[in-house]
Amino acid sequence: MAKIKGANAVLDVMYKWGIDHLYGFPGGSFDSTMNAIYEMQDKIKFIEVRHEEAGALAASAEYKLTGKLGVCMGSAGPGAIHLMNGLYDAKYDKTPMVALVANVPTPRQDINFFQAFDETPWFRDVAVWVHQAKTKEALPVLMDTAIRQAYAKKGPAVLVIPKDFGWQEIEDNYRVSASNHVADNYAAPTAESIEAATKLIKEAKNPVVYFGLGASGAAEELKEFADKFKMPMMSSYLGKGIVEDSFKPYLGTIGRLGAKAPNEVQGHTDLVVWVGNNSPFSVLWFPKNAKVIQIDVDPEKQGKRHSVDVSILADAKKSLRALIDAGEAREESPLYKAALADREEWDAWTASFADDHLKDEGRVRQEPIWDVINKEAADNAVFAIDVGNVNMDHARLLNMNGKQRWTTSGLYATMGYGSPAAIAAATAMPDREVWHLAGDGGFAMMSQELLTLARYNMHVLTVVFTNETLGFIEAEQRDESNQPLSGVIIPDNDWAKVAEGMNMKAFTVHDKAEFQAAVEEWKKMDGPAFIDVKYTKHMAYSTELNTLDDPEFVKYYHAEA
Repeated sequence: MAKIKGANAVLDVMYKWGIDHLYGFPGGSFDSTMNAIYEMQDKIKFIEVRHEEAGALAASAEYKLTGKLGVCMGSAGPGAIHLMNGLYDAKYDKTPMVALVANVPTPRQDINFFQAFDETPWFRDVAVWVHQAKTKEALPVLMDTAIRQAYAKKGPAVLVIPKDFGWQEIEDNYRVSASNHVADNYAAPTAESIEAATKLIKEAKNPVVYFGLGASGAAEELKEFADKFKMPMMSSYLGKGIVEDSFKPYLGTIGRLGAKAPNEVQGHTDLVVWVGNNSPFSVLWFPKNAKVIQIDVDPEKQGKRHSVDVSILADAKKSLRALIDAGEAREESPLYKAALADREEWDAWTASFADDHLKDEGRVRQEPIWDVINKEAADNAVFAIDVGNVNMDHARLLNMNGKQRWTTSGLYATMGYGSPAAIAAATAMPDREVWHLAGDGGFAMMSQELLTLARYNMHVLTVVFTNETLGFIEAEQRDESNQPLSGVIIPDNDWAKVAEGMNMKAFTVHDKAEFQAAVEEWKKMDGPAFIDVKYTKHMAYSTELNTLDDPEFVKYYHAEA
């Protein structure tokens, strides 16, 4: 019987599942796995990040962008701990991924050895499955199980590998279950639920559609539904990009990140068709007496954010199609007409700043910069969005076309997500143009990953919007808490010099023309580039202010948000 080392068997299982790379940082407790990576380099590519957190975030981002599981690794002790932030991102966003975690050799466990601690309990809260191998023969079986558990339970799985097991040989006769893996095929709606929902739609005076990430793959049905029943559409932030921004009934995202129209319209609806949406901020929107039709495949989500009148426990695409076929077309309501007019006014107001005519001491507003991004980004570009005010600019100013992809840290919202996500995009989608967009606060948390982008010559454009403040937190302190600014100032840095020091072509720009020229130069290059955009100090308009004028809502918002 042929023999194979334990660590090689783990990588072989990965490869048979169609996974040909992993993200990580070497450590002494992972020597056996690093040796396996060297011996199997024709099959498995090792993307060496500068911090294990970046590897975990990259693995999470990879699934969000591609639907394919990502793998990361962290050595015993500090390396394992460093993975945690990326694992929680995956947990919160229901993202399958696998983390390989090293442990010290089995004879050195439980005796207070160097870098050793009981790792399995540490991961129990974050992981959908965590297990330490107790025998060398179990390694390939456990790796196969970890992948299946991650896919099935929609979250991170953790496999702990003692160092000595990775070196030891086992028989090469294990079974891999990859060929038995099938994509999710969610149920169709029941006739009773469609009949009840159709009745509510017919009776409603001012219905709206509110969709989230769970509506992915149902763009055409969403548009046909909104057009037939004359419903304005709004989405959670994570739902952006499912329907192209040019579709007029789509008002944009709701909430603090969103545009004016959805925030105004939501307060006047009497029926919400709630599709694949679990945004925690949903508890703040829509009248309490509004009726709700909720479409979701997860029974735990039904009624979680709002009382529900009709629950449709089924696939979004199938459910919308059934409702389209069953219902009668509606005429445009006054609210529908007002909503579309409201959107047009917002678009015109936003566009009025795009020509760069308002300048502030050699700095530029965000609208002219995003106008260039809209014009220059490829039709199938990928956007790695960090966390902060950049999310607000992305939600409001980037006109996505339905073919482009984007990712951010959604419900966990960890700053520093952008550069690892860009690494994942460039690795898993090498034929697509990648834009890494970040504020100076978020970028500073993972700035070292420019070294990774440069080392692997990834064709990524990193754009850092520098305004020398944690802008999202500053706005909260000003608009919501009405408190003195505290802890939000960022020192003025020359980020272009930082990028140049990490072997990357870099630019500092102060206006729209300079930004346009820098983007054009990057497009002629093969590798990465960096642009430091010097933003003005002004804060984006808060579309929640109209709602926050109500003292009762202010009290409720501070208690819930």
